[in-house]
Amino acid sequence: MYQIIDGKRISQEIKDELKEKAAAMKARGEERCLAVIQVGNDPASSVYVNNKKKACAYIGIKSLSYELPEETTEKELIDIIMELNGRADVNGILVQLPLPEHINEDKVLLVIAPKKDVDGFHPVNVGNLSIGRPGYVSCTPAGVIQLLKRSNIAIEGKECVVLGRSNIVGKPMAMLLMRENGTVTVCHSKTKNLKEIAKRADILVAAIGKPKFVDESYIKEGAVVIDVGIHRNQDNKLCGDVDFERVAPHTSAITPVPGGVGPMTIAMLMSNCVQ
Repeated sequence: MYQIIDGKRISQEIKDELKEKAAAMKARGEERCLAVIQVGNDPASSVYVNNKKKACAYIGIKSLSYELPEETTEKELIDIIMELNGRADVNGILVQLPLPEHINEDKVLLVIAPKKDVDGFHPVNVGNLSIGRPGYVSCTPAGVIQLLKRSNIAIEGKECVVLGRSNIVGKPMAMLLMRENGTVTVCHSKTKNLKEIAKRADILVAAIGKPKFVDESYIKEGAVVIDVGIHRNQDNKLCGDVDFERVAPHTSAITPVPGGVGPMTIAMLMSNCVQ
């Protein structure tokens, strides 16, 4: 029988630990503050921003919210970030992606001071991760590591396969698994023999961006499967990159969608803020 890795429960554990830490910091006169900037009113982005505000309120972190109109210029956005960089009372800055097409995302993310980049996207933080120095780590991959550790799943010495090489999930995921002494293979759209490589994995992380792409033919019996994908199927129900019903019976542990990796992303963002 396989174990369902419960991201809701684990993320709640982390938030409760952070709440205690934040209260202790407040008692010492240190208060954390996260500034969240959203440009335009993309409905999915609004949901994420709202969840981030709720998490801040729960943990006891102050949150500043900048809800800017769609037509905000790149310069206006950069000016706000520069002002927040200079504010001693703001510890974390988060720009909700995606940004409108007339704004250069890469340019904007570079403006955020690395020590306030709680999303872990700045090249300085990515570089620190790659050479094993401390810094903020991209929240979704950091959440995956916590899911594994808190479910008593050993990473050291395991064969780990990551499907996907994005800057936000695939690449940092591979580096974090290596940091935990896993042996890591990264696959992508140009990988040959994808199934054969996936079938070697003791731990398979699917971040490929295609609904139900991974079926049982990709899975080694008894593997641990982590599903980072999130999509809506033809019935408007949430599903992941993994075909859960077909894959789960072949695993020793698996994350569901929803309720697996998703809740961990905000928990790790809060962890970065408190840090």
